[in-house]
Amino acid sequence: MSRPIARVLTLLELLQVGDVRTVAELADRLGVDERTVRRYADHLVDLDVPVESVRGRYGGYRLAPGYRMPPLMLSDDEALAVLLGLVAGRRTGLTTAAGTAGETAAAKIRRVLPARLGRRLDAVLGSLAFTAPSGEEAAPKAAVLLPVADAVRHHRPVSIRYTAADGRRSERTLHPYGLVAHSGRWYVTGADPAIGEDRTFRLDRITDARPLPGSFEPPEGPGPAERVLTGLATAPYRHEVVLRVQGTAEQIRSRLPAALAVVTEPPAGESAGADPGHWCRVELRAERLDWLPAVLASLDLPFAVERPDELRDLVAGFAERLMRSARREP
Repeated sequence: MSRPIARVLTLLELLQVGDVRTVAELADRLGVDERTVRRYADHLVDLDVPVESVRGRYGGYRLAPGYRMPPLMLSDDEALAVLLGLVAGRRTGLTTAAGTAGETAAAKIRRVLPARLGRRLDAVLGSLAFTAPSGEEAAPKAAVLLPVADAVRHHRPVSIRYTAADGRRSERTLHPYGLVAHSGRWYVTGADPAIGEDRTFRLDRITDARPLPGSFEPPEGPGPAERVLTGLATAPYRHEVVLRVQGTAEQIRSRLPAALAVVTEPPAGESAGADPGHWCRVELRAERLDWLPAVLASLDLPFAVERPDELRDLVAGFAERLMRSARREP
């Protein structure tokens, strides 16, 4: 395929994404000047592709609404990227489609590929292994995800019907800040104006989402991902654990990630006696404490338990078991 024809098709692909694309943006993406972009657009019009010219400061080109694109054409790299994305999304919990939608989409793409490329992709997918996701997969419904995402983008309130973990149902208004995919689950974080606090909700527990009139201004501060991880780490559980660990926040988060614990660095200049390190404050919530001694031991850093006292006894018992094992003869 000659370079001009390839660039004309690339222009068509850029326009089919939607919205108005400026001439300057298209020229940059295609690696040509703006005059050449206009000539390529004229080529598409000659091929009966309804390319519309939009005037004004932010004018450019767009496709006419409702235009249906010609049959799918993918290069080897594009086909591999699409199929790997579908397979990885399904196996890691990032897919948003329920049931077999991901599988049927992959099958449709496979049917339009040349036999040669299909066999090569089958070889890749057949030899590819995925590690198990860290949590239970819970894909949201597209009918929920799409209106919530639109509300996030345009800073609009949204009404949601939510079922909590204990089965309680409620309907509330949310000012959504952002969407976050974490450990096989999708979350939306935002402000609940009825209680004046930030909240985080699992999308798979939302049964209905409807946009509301009006708008809001997102707050300054942490981004959606940090808000969700902090919310998970501070969710109410049976035990509230507070530790002091001598080391850097990076060292501590290698075993206690942000979704599990909140790590607070000491004020600048504060030290821990003669040791060049410093002591970080670590807070986490847990339903059970029996797994914590092994995790703390794996840090290989000095630590002190502020609370609860029960954790001190568990750490001491764990240390005694390790000592007995170390002294035991084969």
